[in-house]
Amino acid sequence: MNRGKLIIVSAPSGTGKSTIIGWLMKEHPELNLAFSISCTSRAPRGTEQNGVEYFFLTPEEFRKKIDNDEFLEYEEVYAGRFYGTLKAQVERQLEAGQNVVFDVDVKGGVNIKKYYGDEALSVFIKPPSIAELRRRLEGRGTDAPEVIDQRIARAEFELTFVDKFDTIVVNDDLTQAEEDALSIIEEFLSEG
Repeated sequence: MNRGKLIIVSAPSGTGKSTIIGWLMKEHPELNLAFSISCTSRAPRGTEQNGVEYFFLTPEEFRKKIDNDEFLEYEEVYAGRFYGTLKAQVERQLEAGQNVVFDVDVKGGVNIKKYYGDEALSVFIKPPSIAELRRRLEGRGTDAPEVIDQRIARAEFELTFVDKFDTIVVNDDLTQAEEDALSIIEEFLSEG
């Protein structure tokens, strides 16, 4: 069985990366995509379940895994709120021939790309504008205004990383962004 490849998708919160990844995984089983389930120290939202959307850890558990060098990448996104990817899980999936998809923040995306090099494709999903991103986040109705302000400030910072990615997909029109992502990923997976 061939070893899988890695597809790294990063974007500011509210840009549509999870929607695009979900569409690719549901509508294109031929890509043999398997989610990399990240760890986080935040509490589950809505119907999220441990081991499905994330592995939910306490900040103390997370710090212990950092100390043991168990993460491929991790980030303290906000004070006491960590996100990270376990090395062992990714290797198991690659060895099983799965193409592992990462839904990670920009620093995590850059770190994974650095670690795996040509085995990985890094895709940055870009919002059409900061104003549109704010409108989308407010439209979700899931975050308080101060949280939205934090997310916008973070998005402005994250956009400074765009040139560190292999390719960019602008999500102005979701259907077009999905098709763009599909063709980029198909081309990458078809290479040797």
